[in-house]
Amino acid sequence: MTDTKPVIVGVDDAEDQDALVRYAARQAVLRPAPLHVLHAVPQPNPFGNAVEKDAEARAAVQRGVDLVDRFEAVARSAFPDSSVAGELTLGDAAATLVERSAEASLVVLGHRGGGGFPRLPLGSVSLHVATHAECPVLVTRPGRDVDLAEGNVVTGVDIVHFRPEALEFAFAEAARRTAHLDVVHALYRPPLLPGRSGMAESNAGDFESSAGRFLMEQITEFSERYPAVSVGLRVDWGVRPATDLVELSGEADLLVVGSRGRAGLRRLLLGSVSSEVLHTARCPVAVVPGPVRHG
Repeated sequence: MTDTKPVIVGVDDAEDQDALVRYAARQAVLRPAPLHVLHAVPQPNPFGNAVEKDAEARAAVQRGVDLVDRFEAVARSAFPDSSVAGELTLGDAAATLVERSAEASLVVLGHRGGGGFPRLPLGSVSLHVATHAECPVLVTRPGRDVDLAEGNVVTGVDIVHFRPEALEFAFAEAARRTAHLDVVHALYRPPLLPGRSGMAESNAGDFESSAGRFLMEQITEFSERYPAVSVGLRVDWGVRPATDLVELSGEADLLVVGSRGRAGLRRLLLGSVSSEVLHTARCPVAVVPGPVRHG
């Protein structure tokens, strides 16, 4: 089934952009959906004389046109039968991508770290878009050959603030990629579990059993909708969730995490686990928002 909402890839004049565009094009083909290559030209400097400002603006727009044309060609060369369109906008890149996310199935961005050092700081545009976008945002890794498939998708699940959107996205991605899916939950100590009277479990064994039952219920529901996906469940006790997920990301094609709630101040928060794995994971990371709630 064709997804009529496009996959949007945000590009600029930086290293590894050809690989980013090819990766985004592959995500569009997997859905299938059209690919939109988007570049935002910064607003011109308000200072200086009018002639200089006009010349700078025209030069910036021409560079943007050339950039979009080049990356459209990269995408078409990689997937000749795909639908590719370019878009050039004027203004802030992060704000533009967040706005466009309301009409997209996926936004794909680069990490902006380079030289194969995955712990370099995440770019401000990628972090802002991952936090505020209304559709899933997929951030690639610096120095990672994204064309080499491991056949594995990993998703981290929080059973206390469980949101099905991230788990459903992970199932769908595993189905598209014909990949195995690992569902992972990790905590230092037992939480207040769903369906309990408010008392925390007193030992790790009870915690693992209760968490496992809850997660299996969720997995079973999605497995009925995605019967071809093989699924494994991990409940890890005594380990930081972000540390656990980053370790597992070393042998994964994709790591899927959820963002916080989408109402009020929570809409401004990505969440500590999602934020940390975005910065340090060894594979591409998809951040999946919850439903937008008003009021």
